[in-house]
Formats: sequence, structure tokens, C-alpha cells
Amino acid sequence: MEYKVGEKVIYPNQGVGIIEDICTKDIAGLQAEFYMLRIVSNNSTVMIPTNNVESVGIRRLCDRKQVGKLFKILKEDFAEHNPDWKNRYKDNVERMNSGSIFEVAEVLKNLFFLSFQKSLSFREKKMFDRARQLVVSEIATVKDQPLEKVEEAVDELLTATYEKVSAQNTR
Repeated sequence: MEYKVGEKVIYPNQGVGIIEDICTKDIAGLQAEFYMLRIVSNNSTVMIPTNNVESVGIRRLCDRKQVGKLFKILKEDFAEHNPDWKNRYKDNVERMNSGSIFEVAEVLKNLFFLSFQKSLSFREKKMFDRARQLVVSEIATVKDQPLEKVEEAVDELLTATYEKVSAQNTR
């Protein structure tokens, strides 16, 4: 997949990035073409060989229709969590590294719900914050809305979903 300078993309587990340059570098005597990608959340720059884009998992941002699907996922009931935190964490790491915003949304929702049932471990709290940041930043970029507004909307949606599911389970 080819990208152009100025195009916004998703770098798995890092979030929204902007292709700032496409350049050729001499590495160990071999010429290689690279995308210079600036990660928006922390303003860092990453060099990605253009021929490794698929294996790295770089992808285009979701579109508005997919944002609708993302909100639908956040409105659905959560999956039963694995009681063994090590296995649960491993499953969530795989989802986070998948590059799929829908998998990241599942992690966000499931950890949100789990946080009401028990205290999240330090690693799960960090993962929750990361998943929230990834979901919010992609939605905000696609919808061209301020991060704060999208954060508020996602938090309200997750809370409303949790309250609805909890009310159904107490009947």
C-alpha cells in the first residue's frame, strides 16, 4: 500500500500519524525507501521502510461509516472476561497489537466494564488508557472534532452502556 506526504495513517498501538516525507536512505550499503511518520500524540518521528508497511500494520484511518460501527461496538454488551489476569492481559495485548480499531474498542469496553467489578492491575490501567487514547484520537481525526469533545462522548457512551447492561442483569 502506498501513501502520500501529508496523509494521515494509523500506526498500530501508537495512533494517528502523518506521513511527513518519503525518502531514500543508505543502510548498510543498500538503498531503501522510507516513510517518515510523525506520531501526533507524542510528536515523535518513526522511519518505516516502505516495503514493510503491511508487516508493521500501518493502515489508513477508518471512514465515517466505520466510526458508526465503532460506536455500535461500544454500545454492545461486554464479553465475559477471562478470570486469569495473565491470560486476559495476553489476549488484550494481541488485540491492541492487531492494528484494528475495532479490536482496540473491544479492549477499551471490556476493561471499562471490568473496572467496575474489580480494581484493574497497573498494566491493565495503562492498557485501558492507551486503548481510550487510540479510539478517541482516531474518531476525533476522522470526524475533525476536538479530542476533549470525543473523549466526553466516548466516556458517556461507555457509562450509559454499562448502566444499561447492569440494569438488565439485576432484573
